[in-house]
Amino acid sequence: MTDPDSFSNFANRSSSKWLRYPADVLPMHVAEMDFDVAEPIRARLAQMVVNSDLGYLGPFAKAGQAFESFALNRWGWQLDPTHAKMATDVGVAAVEILKAATGPGEQVLVNTPVYAAFFSWLKEADCTPVDAPLVLEGDTWKLDLPAIRAAFESGVRVYLLCSPQNPVGRIHTAKELTEIAKLAKEFDVLVISDEIHAPLSWVPFTPYLSLGQEAAATGVTITSSSKAWNTAGLKAGFLVTASDQVRAKLKLLPEAMQWRASILGAHAMVAAYEQGVGWLDQTVLQLQENLEHLRSEVANRLPQARLYEMEATYLAWLDLGAYKIQDLQQAILKEAKVAVVAGSDHGIDDDYPGFVRFNFATSKPRITEAVRRIAELCEGH
Repeated sequence: MTDPDSFSNFANRSSSKWLRYPADVLPMHVAEMDFDVAEPIRARLAQMVVNSDLGYLGPFAKAGQAFESFALNRWGWQLDPTHAKMATDVGVAAVEILKAATGPGEQVLVNTPVYAAFFSWLKEADCTPVDAPLVLEGDTWKLDLPAIRAAFESGVRVYLLCSPQNPVGRIHTAKELTEIAKLAKEFDVLVISDEIHAPLSWVPFTPYLSLGQEAAATGVTITSSSKAWNTAGLKAGFLVTASDQVRAKLKLLPEAMQWRASILGAHAMVAAYEQGVGWLDQTVLQLQENLEHLRSEVANRLPQARLYEMEATYLAWLDLGAYKIQDLQQAILKEAKVAVVAGSDHGIDDDYPGFVRFNFATSKPRITEAVRRIAELCEGH
C-alpha cells in the first residue's frame, strides 16, 4: 500500500506509472494498483527465480485448468480448459484475433466511452472502428442494443466488447449479453469479449461464453489475471473459445502465440486463480471503500462534477465538463500536478472532452490530495 504521509512517487518502483512523470505529479492515470501483490504470487515467482526457472513457456495446461476452477466457483461458468490458448497479454490476443478474423480496413464495432487501447489494437490490425456509444440512463451507462443491431444490419461482422466496461465500471447484464448473442448469431458476428476486469466486480458478473449455444457459437473471451492481481508486467493472458464455429474463424491464429507468453506470467496466473482469491476479495472490498471515499471528496470539493454508478474496476469516469476547462487532462497535469487519462482518449472523434479517467486503487490520503488539487484548479478557474 502507499505511504499515506508522502505524495511523491514511490522510490522503489520502476513501472511506467511511477517514472512517466516527475515525482511531484500524483499518478492516477494508468491501470495499476498501489497495493502489494498477493503473497502466493510473490512466493511462486521468488521460488522460480531461486531455481533459475526462467526459460521459454512450453505447453502449459495448468493455466487453463486453474482458470476453469476459478470461473466455475466465481461465476458458475464451466469452460473447457483445453480451449484456453495462451497469449502474451490481452492486447496481443485481441490483435491476433482481429488479424485472423478480419481483412484490411474491416469495420469493428465498439461502445464508447471505452478503453483507449482498443483503438490502437484496431489500428495495428488495420481495422476501422464503428461506434454504438453507451447511453446514459440516470447515473448508469448502458449498452444501446438498437444501435448495436443497426451496426450489424449495416454489415459489421466483428464486435470488440469491453465487459466489464472500462472506464465506466458497468457490468453488462445477462439479459443484455443474451440479446447480443442472439444478434451475433443472426448476423454471423464474431464477439471478442475482453473480460480482464471481471474479477474486480462487486455485483454479479456474467461471462459471455456462459450464456449458452448462441454465445458459444459467436464468442471468444480474452482475459488474464494481470489486471485483478496487479501483475501486468508479467505478460501472460489467454483466449477462450467454446465452439468449432468460432475456432474455424480463428484458424489463422499463429501457433507461436503460446511461446510468446512469459513463463513467470503463466505461473503467476495459476497462483492467482488457485491461491489468490482471499487477496482478491479483500481488494474488491478496499476498492468499494475507496470509491465511496472518492465520491465524498468529489461531492465536497467539486460540487459541479459528476460521478456515475459503478459495479466493477477501480477506474472512475469523472465528468468535469461543467467547469469548461480547455484541454482538461493537460491542465490537470500541468497546473494541478495530477496525471489522469483524457476523456477524449476513450472515443473515436475526440468525444468526451469534459471527462477524465481517475484511478482510485491507491490510499485514501492520495485520493483526497488528488481531488484537492483538481478542485483547486477547477473551482478557481
